[in-house]
Amino acid sequence: MTMSNPHYSVIVVGGGQAGLSVSHFLQQSAIDHLVIEKHTLTHTWRTQRWDTFCLVTPNWQCALPGHPYTGDDPHGFMKKDEIIAYLDGFIAKVNAPVQENTAVTRIKRDGNGRYDVQTTRGAFTADQIVVASGGYHEPIVPRLAERLPANIVQVQSSDYRNADALPPGAVLVVGSGQSGAQIAEDLHLSGRKVHLAVGEAPRCARFYRGRDVVDWLADMRYYDMPVTDHPLREGVRDNTNHYVTGRDGGRDIDLRRFALEGMELFGRLDDLRDGKLRFAPNLRTALDNADKTYNNINASIDGFIERHGIDAPPASRYEPLWEPQAEREELDLQASGIAAVVWCIGFRPDFGWLDVPVFNGRGHPSHLRGVTAVPGVYFIGLPWLHTWGSGRFSGVARDAQYIVDVICTERASRDESRRASGVDACVVRS
Repeated sequence: MTMSNPHYSVIVVGGGQAGLSVSHFLQQSAIDHLVIEKHTLTHTWRTQRWDTFCLVTPNWQCALPGHPYTGDDPHGFMKKDEIIAYLDGFIAKVNAPVQENTAVTRIKRDGNGRYDVQTTRGAFTADQIVVASGGYHEPIVPRLAERLPANIVQVQSSDYRNADALPPGAVLVVGSGQSGAQIAEDLHLSGRKVHLAVGEAPRCARFYRGRDVVDWLADMRYYDMPVTDHPLREGVRDNTNHYVTGRDGGRDIDLRRFALEGMELFGRLDDLRDGKLRFAPNLRTALDNADKTYNNINASIDGFIERHGIDAPPASRYEPLWEPQAEREELDLQASGIAAVVWCIGFRPDFGWLDVPVFNGRGHPSHLRGVTAVPGVYFIGLPWLHTWGSGRFSGVARDAQYIVDVICTERASRDESRRASGVDACVVRS
């Protein structure tokens, strides 16, 4: 006699805030399911954040389903341990059926329309699959990293903890997105000599005209804008997040100010030859473009204030504090005393285990609000899945509710017996 594999109506791959939010609504709809988590819950938050990590959006934006932020500092920025405590509270409330320390190795649709789910701890079957594993899986490291001297320590942004964990000496940070800019600041404030290869990330103000910029943008409904209404449409999903910080109550990150304080800024890292790093001569352009975005966001806030007759402090415009006198195109590793390199270029998705035709030409999920063209396969927790808030604590609840509503509707239309048992009560919400 052959034992069949355990079957669930829905299997959710990933036990982060997105996957647990889906579980919350599946439980409300009385749909049996299993959440499969590769590591342990909150593993990423505990092991892949630096010591001074904090939110870059205000605490009030933490709005997981049934678990809003209730602390005494809604306009502050939770630190790493506080974020973990917030998530632990959510985990306890949801009480999801989770199988931890289990990696999904393959998902494939069988001839009956069900999904075979192979994992490192056995096989399962499911009617529907929700992929909630995020979109940042494999760190991006240029091949020139292989040619760096063996005595230079190399770490990924996800492995960086603090300046003391690196060997004594100067540090090269490659990339100036959210992680790169904040790690460069952390090293700089720790007294390290920092060399920063500046990327193309934009930046924004922390506070403007008396309020946090996030507060203004929320009032302007930016976080609720559907990707279909954005001028770039789906192309916005490839954009880099603006760099800013919530550290010490929140402030701008101004790379020009860092330069005045002794940080060495370079353009894009291009090559390594004869013991010297080579950089593109694009530093001035990168800084100017970041500042242009900064001023454009503030200008949009100015327009909102004017249109609505809001009483606010006067408008202002950022003027550069520092300009590169010349583009520095090389850095001698030995002469500059580089002891470590922190790679902050970003991450790429890895969905190689999902053997279902739901990807576009770049290998990214092809979907409309998380719903793919293949029946029973959904995504959640991706940047701009539906809105700017989709990849954040502020928007995941709405996305999870929508996905579960679609699951309910598809189940009801497929199975009349389930309709009779009450599943037809699930109505898709906008």
